[in-house]
Amino acid sequence: MRSEAWTLLIIALMSLMPTVTNAEDEAINLPDPRIAEASSIMLNFARRTGLDSNHPPRRYLWTDAFAVCNFLGLARLTGEERYQDLALRLVDQVHHVLGRYRDDDGRKGWISGLDSEQGEAHPARGGLRIGKRLPERDPHEPYDERLEWDRDGQYFHYLVKWMHALDQVGRATGNPRYNVWARELAVTAHNGFTYRYAPGRTQRMYWKMSTDLSRPLVSSMGQLDPLEGYLTAVQLQISIHPGPEAAAGPDLEEIIRQFGEMTAESDLASPDPLGIGGLLADAYRVMQLIKLGALSDEDLLKDLLAAVLVGLNYYAHSGELHAPAEHRLAFRELGLAIGFAAVERMES
Repeated sequence: MRSEAWTLLIIALMSLMPTVTNAEDEAINLPDPRIAEASSIMLNFARRTGLDSNHPPRRYLWTDAFAVCNFLGLARLTGEERYQDLALRLVDQVHHVLGRYRDDDGRKGWISGLDSEQGEAHPARGGLRIGKRLPERDPHEPYDERLEWDRDGQYFHYLVKWMHALDQVGRATGNPRYNVWARELAVTAHNGFTYRYAPGRTQRMYWKMSTDLSRPLVSSMGQLDPLEGYLTAVQLQISIHPGPEAAAGPDLEEIIRQFGEMTAESDLASPDPLGIGGLLADAYRVMQLIKLGALSDEDLLKDLLAAVLVGLNYYAHSGELHAPAEHRLAFRELGLAIGFAAVERMES
């Protein structure tokens, strides 16, 4: 389902590019066939996954985070409220499916351990499951690298995508509750995934955690996880709405500082086209945050673009683009295409 997410993303590109500004959209003078095509795909997605049909819900956090942004983008581009309604319904369904233990798990209720009422009020406080088809690995079960890809748990890089989606819902609706939920999830994800392996050393992150965040399932660190955590936390902090409800949410300044330290020590260059595309999209986010006054140091932007050049040079000479299609992964190349679209926005 992750490859499907990138397909949805590339077709409805304007709705999915990271956006932290509230600039007026350009007027649409002529019907755009891409909007109709995106609408058809998203409405079919809603039916197939049980969002807008009687089918049992099939939720997968990565795909659903992009789908929320797609629906919001279609609402913005068409002016039709039904798309925003679908985005809000999807948020609610994700929280009630992935914010709770699986049906085949002996544990029941909200992952956070909150009671029914408090769980409804803070649905992401315990994190969110990935939505994989198999249950997570038992503590006494041996590690199987191939099988682990199909097992449930929590991924940090999925959680930050959901934080972004929640923040976009908050911006679209003007309801501060969604930003509060996103900040609560940011605190949970930071506390669950980061650790300090030696006194005085910079923190590191686990790549995959158990559903209840009590133990790592994959101990290696995702290359871009600290960067994604840093930029998303900055974005959420500047999105805080005035008022008592927003004030009830956590402050992220200390988390921002810690993610910033990890990012400063990270090697960002990647030969993976998906990683390169992610770096370009993040560079665009950095430019937006600088423009908004949330970031002042342009060195990070320069570091990101330098890492992109290293990765592109390696990728261009790797011969991967000339390999047979069955040996390539479409969602990785689509990720790079999205990054190139971010370059166009940076130029403008």
